Amino acid sequence: MADITRLRNMTGAGMMDCKNALNEAAGDFDKAVELIRKRGQALAAKREDRDTAEGCVLSGTKGDFAAVVALKCETDFVAIGEDFVALTRTILDAALENLPKNIDELLAIKLPKGTIAELITDRSGVSGEKMEIGYYEYVMAPYVASYIHTGNRLATIVGFNQTTSAEIAKDVAMQIAAMSPVAVNKEGVCKTIIDTELKIAREKALEAGKPENLVDKIAEGALTKFFKESTLLQQDYIKDSKLSVEAFLKQSDKDLTVTEFKRVSLG
Repeated sequence: MADITRLRNMTGAGMMDCKNALNEAAGDFDKAVELIRKRGQALAAKREDRDTAEGCVLSGTKGDFAAVVALKCETDFVAIGEDFVALTRTILDAALENLPKNIDELLAIKLPKGTIAELITDRSGVSGEKMEIGYYEYVMAPYVASYIHTGNRLATIVGFNQTTSAEIAKDVAMQIAAMSPVAVNKEGVCKTIIDTELKIAREKALEAGKPENLVDKIAEGALTKFFKESTLLQQDYIKDSKLSVEAFLKQSDKDLTVTEFKRVSLG
């Protein structure tokens, strides 16, 4: 029983799975761990074509580094489970400690019970569901903040050019969660988005019967409106619509601004 309990604590597998693995391994603990891991790998391979629409999204900070991780699974039942949320937290903590630059580096991080990739495979074998890292993003800046929305399906991280109060930083992180900006400012909006917005505005103007010589001017006006609604610093501040986010920051310090942000949402 002591070995079964130890194996269960290490792998998260069920009591009978641990007992069977130990029996098959003739009491060899390390071999039993390997058997459980291989079964998890086999199950993960079988479910490779399954959709992972549910999951858990968490974010956090350490020093000048902020990260957001989305661990995805198949069902909400698994996503809200304590073990699944704890695994997501473990992955996030590992990211904050090791500062990986991409998902591959994140998956390769070694922890006492195996790499991140192995931990996910092991948990997949226990739950019977496909699991994978859906998103991993990070920000480095002189000051960083994070926000996790209720339900663990949406999280944000944001970097500032200088130190500010935790309250101001959180408000901006919440603004990003609520208003889903596409960039910090209009200079950060990619050309593809700008071209698309202009094209849509021109088509709408022509459909409305506007004179062709005014179409470009109308489209530029629509683009200006898009920048106000969709870029963080120009957006109306959610706690006071009389202020833009930029004006809100300037109230605290005339030099304070946002350098970068990331927003990750499931669904």
